[in-house]
Amino acid sequence: YVWFDAPIGYIASTLEWCEKNGEDFDQWWKNPETEVHHFIGKDITYFHTLFWPAMLKTAGFNLPEKVHIHGFLTVDGEKMSKSKGTFVKASTYLNHLDPACLRYYYASKLGPRLDDLDLNLDEFIQKVNSDLVGKVVNLASRSAKFVANTGLSAAYPEDGGLFAHAASRSDAIAAAYEACDYNGAMREILALADRANKYVEDQKPWELRKDESRQAELQNICSISLNLFRQIVIYLSPVLPKLSDLTGELLNDPITNWDQAQTPLAGTAVNKFQHMFKRIEEKQVQAMTEEAREEVEAAESEAAASQWNDSGAALEQEPMSEECTIDDFVKVDLRVARIVEANSVPEADKLLQLTLSLGGDERRNVFAGIKSAYDPEELVGRLVICCANLKPRKMRFGTSEGMVLASGPGGKDVFLLSPDEGAVPGQRVH
Repeated sequence: YVWFDAPIGYIASTLEWCEKNGEDFDQWWKNPETEVHHFIGKDITYFHTLFWPAMLKTAGFNLPEKVHIHGFLTVDGEKMSKSKGTFVKASTYLNHLDPACLRYYYASKLGPRLDDLDLNLDEFIQKVNSDLVGKVVNLASRSAKFVANTGLSAAYPEDGGLFAHAASRSDAIAAAYEACDYNGAMREILALADRANKYVEDQKPWELRKDESRQAELQNICSISLNLFRQIVIYLSPVLPKLSDLTGELLNDPITNWDQAQTPLAGTAVNKFQHMFKRIEEKQVQAMTEEAREEVEAAESEAAASQWNDSGAALEQEPMSEECTIDDFVKVDLRVARIVEANSVPEADKLLQLTLSLGGDERRNVFAGIKSAYDPEELVGRLVICCANLKPRKMRFGTSEGMVLASGPGGKDVFLLSPDEGAVPGQRVH
């Protein structure tokens, strides 16, 4: 079964990564200090918790510290559908949208239980635009431009306990990540973003910038806003590492560890604000699902073409005959017939003698050159197609009163034509 040997690919992919990056493979899979975690769907639990650990133990590899099991992924409340364009490959998604958007959405929905995860595309757009653009990045975009020339305040200003409160949530957020309670972590972080945004809304730095006498106050407000933003980004860095890098560039202080959320920045330069996150437009999602649908249709068409890639050898051996008119064709009376008797013709190498029933008392005696392909006993009772109005032909074995239809080049490669289920003797073939 595929899941018996498929997990070996985990080791193979790790080895490939180590070779590409100059890492020691044994430090990843055989070092007792290394933790291995598996994240799997609930339908393959049996293989990852019974067979796979036994294989690892026997081979001398680390066993997983924990196997994290999650539910299935649905799209808009239904199983992923190729016809609806909701069966989307990762490469197709990347043609239209930032991967960080999907990571955040999944993180906001995934908990420690086995609940299925639904990717609701409308909710996806709303959540990314509201949370990441409207609440998180908005903190920086509304503040950084006002201190681009002055930098942050030389000392961190009094903020009513906002920074200290956010710092105090560090352990709870880290614990949620460790417990795979990602949606719990996101709720904690977004609650901090709500507090920070309320502070900015109350202080209205965009109004203070017009008052020359209050520029120091403006600098303090923006310093608080940017530090709260930086804390939030640090907490989001396991999900949004690129945003973490951009924040480090903006504030001239790279984000490298979790504990940086405990200490505010002061007196550092602030670079010109660059767009960190773009809103998702509905047309982007529509274009993605349309491309996914087109890819599926193209793949199915290609598969069908390759599935029925019939050889042209038969046509080369027996080229098509000249055209005939419909009047010529209708002269041939093709009928369904049942073989009621079949005998070998001892004097002939190729012939079998067949008695055909066309229904009622109508019988035909036919000699057919199918001896090398069929035993007489297996033909009795079989329905075939015969030419019922062929002029009788006298042969030294008797008179042949028709012909049964077959295809193939001859010899053992002869294939009798049979009607579909439901046909009865005597029916004409039209």
